[in-house]
Amino acid sequence: MMMFLITLGFFFVVAGAMAIGYIVQKKTLAGSCGGLASVGIEKACDCDNPCEKRQERERKEAKLKADTANRIDVENI
Repeated sequence: MMMFLITLGFFFVVAGAMAIGYIVQKKTLAGSCGGLASVGIEKACDCDNPCEKRQERERKEAKLKADTANRIDVENI
């Protein structure tokens, strides 16, 4: 039982170290195979007529991008 607890503790220490490294580097998760881009699909939803949820999300993103494009703030200077 002692060996199990030592192994479990070691596992948690390694997982915690990986989590801290991920948080510190501020990188996005990425696969090693290239994902959908390697098979010619540029996005997860590759349909001609997207669903209503996706259309609404794209509309909001376009509006946000248009609103922030002409705004002047400290980051744009």
